[in-house]
Amino acid sequence: MMHLLILFFVTFSAAFMATVPPGLLNMNAAKTSVEKGKLNGIIFSVGVSTMIMIQAYIAVMISKFLYNNPEVMGLLLRIALGVFGFLAVYFYIKARRNVKRKMKIGKVSKKNSFFKGILLAALNLLTIPYYSGLNVMWTSSGWIKFELWDIGMFILAAGCGTFAVLYMYTVYFNKLENKTRKFSKNANYILSTLMLVLLIITIGRIVYE
Repeated sequence: MMHLLILFFVTFSAAFMATVPPGLLNMNAAKTSVEKGKLNGIIFSVGVSTMIMIQAYIAVMISKFLYNNPEVMGLLLRIALGVFGFLAVYFYIKARRNVKRKMKIGKVSKKNSFFKGILLAALNLLTIPYYSGLNVMWTSSGWIKFELWDIGMFILAAGCGTFAVLYMYTVYFNKLENKTRKFSKNANYILSTLMLVLLIITIGRIVYE
């Protein structure tokens, strides 16, 4: 029982710290909350966390294979390279369009926010290598075994750690009522810049690995 609590704590902390820096998911959680309301921001966060748990499960299943076959990591990085490049251009174009015309905020389906969270989380292809690496480290430390309860705790902690940060972003930005319009206008520029930074980091990892 004690090792399950330790497993939950270390995995929750790792997921929390990985989500804290401004990135695609937390900035979109804040953006969704600002533009469509706090409830939609939370639902978006639930969608993201759901996909993170699915990715964590996949990471557990392939961690040994990924560890013994580094060329798989290289393939994932090259796929991520194309995704980040596409998103950088997409958010920049969207930001330019938002500057030229006033943003209209209408009624938005909660279901749409949930599936948007799932989709954006699915596009973050570095999540699986990240949790695979964690799984390898936790296994070598004796904190996790390939048993049902251990796998379930690992997945739950990854989802909870991610949701905790996204919820904080949602609430924090939702309280900035005086800066809502400015944030909505500049959010896509911020996201485009973040994608560019991730693109450069990914290129660096491909070159030096």
